[in-house]
Amino acid sequence: MLSPKRILFPMAKPGPLLHDALADAADRTGERVALRTGEQAWTFTELDRRSRAWATGLGEAGVEPGDRVAVMMSNRPEFLVTVNAISRAGAACVLISPAWKDFEVDHALALTGAARAVTDGAATETMATHLGPDRVTDVDSSMIPTRATDAAKGPRDVVDPGDDAVLVFSSGTTGLPKAVRHSHATIVAATRQWVEALGLGPRDRFQVATPPSHILGLLNLLAAMSAGATVRLHKRFDLAEELACIESDRLTLEMAVAPIALAMANDPDLESHDLSSLRYIMWGATPVTPAVAAEVTRRTGVRWLPCYGASEVPVISCNPVGRPDDWRLDSAGLAAEGVELRVVDLETGATLEPGQTGEVQVRAGSVMVGYLPEEDNADAFVDGWYRTGDVGWLEPEGWVHLTDRSKEMIKVKGFQVAPAEIEAVLHGHPAVFDCAVFGVPDPQAGEVPIAAVQVDPARAVAADELEALVSTSLANYKRLHAVVFVAAIPRLASGKVLRRQLLDEWVAASAAEEGF
Repeated sequence: MLSPKRILFPMAKPGPLLHDALADAADRTGERVALRTGEQAWTFTELDRRSRAWATGLGEAGVEPGDRVAVMMSNRPEFLVTVNAISRAGAACVLISPAWKDFEVDHALALTGAARAVTDGAATETMATHLGPDRVTDVDSSMIPTRATDAAKGPRDVVDPGDDAVLVFSSGTTGLPKAVRHSHATIVAATRQWVEALGLGPRDRFQVATPPSHILGLLNLLAAMSAGATVRLHKRFDLAEELACIESDRLTLEMAVAPIALAMANDPDLESHDLSSLRYIMWGATPVTPAVAAEVTRRTGVRWLPCYGASEVPVISCNPVGRPDDWRLDSAGLAAEGVELRVVDLETGATLEPGQTGEVQVRAGSVMVGYLPEEDNADAFVDGWYRTGDVGWLEPEGWVHLTDRSKEMIKVKGFQVAPAEIEAVLHGHPAVFDCAVFGVPDPQAGEVPIAAVQVDPARAVAADELEALVSTSLANYKRLHAVVFVAAIPRLASGKVLRRQLLDEWVAASAAEEGF
């Protein structure tokens, strides 16, 4: 395995606009491969040339500076071309998941005011239903200009760093998703931070299977362009394919969220793949499950680089990439350069000392401009600090520890119980493939913890055995009220558990006096 020690390479110095990173990469690296998908390869020059030409085409189609353009596409090179083209045209991208249905799409369009869309696949028909076919461009049937003569003269520079560049959507675990507004300045700042946090350079090669509509998928692509690194794109996650690509492409780092980490830990063929080219595997989107991460390292020799971010602040903290001896599975690392962190009391909002648990708050140049709808901004900030809603604490040296989401904390007889703490214990059982803990109302305790557990079908385990494991590992008020076995834990693509769905199913089943 290659040493995870950080290697310094010349990297991009992107300007204040989103599309500058790709333009700079094209100027520096010329015909080097930027993206691979299947057997196809795209160079930085080709991506930049097409984005310039496509920006002109969008202008001719009626896109004007200040417009918002919905992008509902799969992982493909044209996605990156489109995002950069919209940026060049002075408009903002509204990134919508291709998995969304009519109700969700209608909400996103109404919230952002997007009047045009660029799509592929089934998303074309979905968007046409809402906007009309004349306002939807299908990249598979509409020819994006590609010839050098088409790109000889692009639109004039009408973009300001403070203009909206990208709108992504919050996870939507409670209520309807909010639109998160990032300006050119905030997304460029986040991109620089991600390049620095990962130690990315032009010799790096990694793959992206996370949806491009999610902030992590987008940020990975933008960071690769800024650093001159090569990305292998996958339309969807397939563990066997990803492991094969690590081996065949000699990839230098791997990106993982909880479902990918779980799949790796439980893959019976994991040892058959040569993963020695990897410097590390990045774990993001959710706190690390130490038992899962340790199992992958034991079987492959590859270590993990835990990081922490959010749609609203893409890069908050990361283990120091240049100090591999200091990497830790129990911490999300140290604040990224340019990021300030503090922890405040959940009730009073008073700033807490190191070691005390409360809400993590962030101040940085990469913090979002704000939410749509506007009224949601009232509770998002306090005195210039963004309220993450995450519960955690800081060590005196600044190491970040996350315990849970403030809205997901379970209040048992006045005590705060973190679902992640119980989940970590359950993951230590060899029969547990995946699990999620959620709180349900209780007349005596206020709330009690319930665990939904997906088990390895080859291993038998009883509910009372898992309940006993938690009781012997944690304080009595953290004991499980019940364990229910499920076929799969409902998660978003980012890996976040849909606890509200589990609670709703529990309530419905209890009301009907039926099994879960």
